[in-house]
Amino acid sequence: MIGIDLIKTSRMECLMQRFGEKGLLKFLSKDELLLIKTHKTAAGFWAIKEAFSKALGTGIGKHCSFHDIRIYKTDKGAPKLSLSKKIIDKFKIIDVSVSITHDGEYAVSVVAVEVLSSSNKVKQF
Repeated sequence: MIGIDLIKTSRMECLMQRFGEKGLLKFLSKDELLLIKTHKTAAGFWAIKEAFSKALGTGIGKHCSFHDIRIYKTDKGAPKLSLSKKIIDKFKIIDVSVSITHDGEYAVSVVAVEVLSSSNKVKQF
C-alpha cells in the first residue's frame, strides 16, 4: 500500500510561530521534536505521518493517530518509521519504507507499507 502527502512549508511556519513547541507536540513526540531544525523539517515530518496514514487507507483519526507513528533517522540522516504495537497488529504490518523531499516551499513524502496479507489485492475480471 502506498500513501503520499504534500504540504506547503509556510503552513508549518505559521503553526510554529503561533503555537511554538506546544503546536508541534500535537503531532510529534519529544524525541521527534529534537530532530526538528526548521519549519521545513517539521513540515516534512507532518507529510511523512500523513502519507503513512493514507497508505493504511485510514488517514489520521480514529484508526491511526499522529502518535502511533514515530520518525527517527539513520546514522546517515535518512528518515525511518517506528510504529505502535496497536498499529502493527491491527494492520499486520511487516515493513515500511519512506521517502521525503523538499523543493522550494513544499515538502512531499511517499510511504510504502507492506502487510502480511491484504484484502486490497488486484481484483480479477
